[in-house]
Amino acid sequence: MNRRQFLRKSFIYSALGSVYASTIGRMPLFASRSIRSGAGNYDLVAVRGGEVVEMYRRAMKEMGGMEKYVRPGQTVALKPNASWDVPPERAANTNPDLVAAIVEDCLGAGADRVLVFDNTCDNWERSYENSGVAAAVRRAGGQMLHAHMERYYKEVSIPGARRLTSAKVFDRLRESDVFINVPVLKHHGSTTVTIAMKNLMGVVWDRRFWHRNDLHQCIADFCLYRKPDLNIVDAYLVMTRNGPRGTSEADLTRMRSLLVSSDIVAVDAAGAMLLGHQPNDIGHLRIGAEMNIGTTNLDALNIQRVVL
Repeated sequence: MNRRQFLRKSFIYSALGSVYASTIGRMPLFASRSIRSGAGNYDLVAVRGGEVVEMYRRAMKEMGGMEKYVRPGQTVALKPNASWDVPPERAANTNPDLVAAIVEDCLGAGADRVLVFDNTCDNWERSYENSGVAAAVRRAGGQMLHAHMERYYKEVSIPGARRLTSAKVFDRLRESDVFINVPVLKHHGSTTVTIAMKNLMGVVWDRRFWHRNDLHQCIADFCLYRKPDLNIVDAYLVMTRNGPRGTSEADLTRMRSLLVSSDIVAVDAAGAMLLGHQPNDIGHLRIGAEMNIGTTNLDALNIQRVVL
């Protein structure tokens, strides 16, 4: 990148960030008051205004710490978005520094192993490496698993599903004690948004079935198989158009936000609001609420909102 490109990119991010900062305070997610109940008792924590790891650390403190979710000796499955062969500054994948911080926290809480994987859309080797996720995982002491062959998946049934009644699921997820979902907030051409619920498409083998058979219903159905114990949404640098892969850094807005919740529907509802959408206008969120997978009614939740 030459100096002219750097200055141009900095100007774009600065301008978009200023617009975002002037509007986010009026958005329901951050404008409403929190119900003060003390760390560890919140349904959802929303943090904005800091760097990605700083926001994560604060969010987890408010959620009660990683020790609330991970016990000594357990195996943790960590599912970031690492699907695209693009560098971190394109924000198509989860921020690698955030992934590393989560791996370190899980090990610090006593986890025996932290297994990280994604069934990528682009070439898996290039996606793992060029996203920066694989190097971050190795640096933090986790294991980056291959997930690119069908033999790594086992057929499971999904009781209560309306359309996706079975799926081939990554076997190491089935064996894990704790499941942590770490998507990046993005626009998506087919589903309007892709956040925590849709990020679970990366733990199954045949995603084409979902696209051919009511994508929104299949996204919701899969949550009946195994909901993550924790969802941590990277909303620091957000793709607001041309998702899910993006075309250039011009597609991005620096929102400097992060969301954490055990309720996968609620955290997606909050993420949808950050992108300017009403949760019930997103098909899989509306269906997820109807099926009691989680709630889109954020007013009913105890939310801690933090501005750094």
